[in-house]
Amino acid sequence: MISDTQLEPAMRRAFELAARGPERGVNPRVGCVILSPGGEVLAEGWHRGSGTAHAEVDALGRLADPGLARGATAVVTLEPCNHTGRTGPCARALIAAGIAHVVYAVSDPGAARVVPDPVTGELAASSAHGAQTLRDAGVSVRAGLLRAEGEALLGDWLASARLGRPVVTVKWASSLDGRGAAADGSSQWITGPEARADVHAWRSRAEAIAVGTGTVLADDPALTARIEGVLAEDQPIPVVFGRRAIPADAQLKSHPHTPIQVSGADLEADLRELYALGIHSVFVEGGPALASSFLAAGLADTVLVYLAPTLIGGPRVAVTDLGITSITQQQYLVFDDVQRLGSDLRIVAHTTGEK
Repeated sequence: MISDTQLEPAMRRAFELAARGPERGVNPRVGCVILSPGGEVLAEGWHRGSGTAHAEVDALGRLADPGLARGATAVVTLEPCNHTGRTGPCARALIAAGIAHVVYAVSDPGAARVVPDPVTGELAASSAHGAQTLRDAGVSVRAGLLRAEGEALLGDWLASARLGRPVVTVKWASSLDGRGAAADGSSQWITGPEARADVHAWRSRAEAIAVGTGTVLADDPALTARIEGVLAEDQPIPVVFGRRAIPADAQLKSHPHTPIQVSGADLEADLRELYALGIHSVFVEGGPALASSFLAAGLADTVLVYLAPTLIGGPRVAVTDLGITSITQQQYLVFDDVQRLGSDLRIVAHTTGEK
């Protein structure tokens, strides 16, 4: 077996290859390097998006001679898949090619992973782990090489695959006393320009921005990331929760992506529907009602708060009823980051699921 001094550089190269693939979409970004028994690089490959060859198959196809695969080692960022979608299972392609060893960084969520059917979009559990299929065929398998780096590369795709729904960030901006607007409903602007610019940076990293129909009717938001370098096709997809119709003259009708509207009656079902469409991250900033609904349902993975050094008072709180009637029921968060942006504070926290 090739030593770690040869495997680790190959894995880091596989990470570089994986990063060339599309950041968004149904499939993860994956890279593969094939090494000879002596550790020399024979071929490289990466996944270029849904419907194209997976990284392992791409690398096998780039061998100068297919026979070179026999006895070789495949170094892959993610455990080879074992299911058939728009392409065949990579585990079986490696076996058929004669690969003797497979080393990967991150285990595929496997049977616990819920995936959308490539034709119908319906969700179903994927088949057994590719690693077991490889072992059953006599291929030696090593998992977890540079796993932390691999998980960081996969980001929201990995988290959402484990959850079976998109990763959710709930954002709000408020005064120091927790108000999201003045008594008359005006809220522009509680925070300063630095905080507002930071919001657009967060928007640009999300696959979808979500608001409720109340926000669409009251504020007519554009739901775009207004940041330099973001192309129209890279804008997050607008999602509207609620049954009321989107007005024909709403700004959303001019969005680069057609808005997706879900009922809002069952947030978990709505999120599964978005996941089936290939959406792995949702940025919720649609007013206190929608934010509170996600928090109350336990569906907020990250909480992003911009806190301004101002006092407003009155009834327009940033977060409304969470179904908490006693202090013993309070939701606990863990602060991940606190930064000063101009005169405001930005707080990033994650939920623990504890009350």
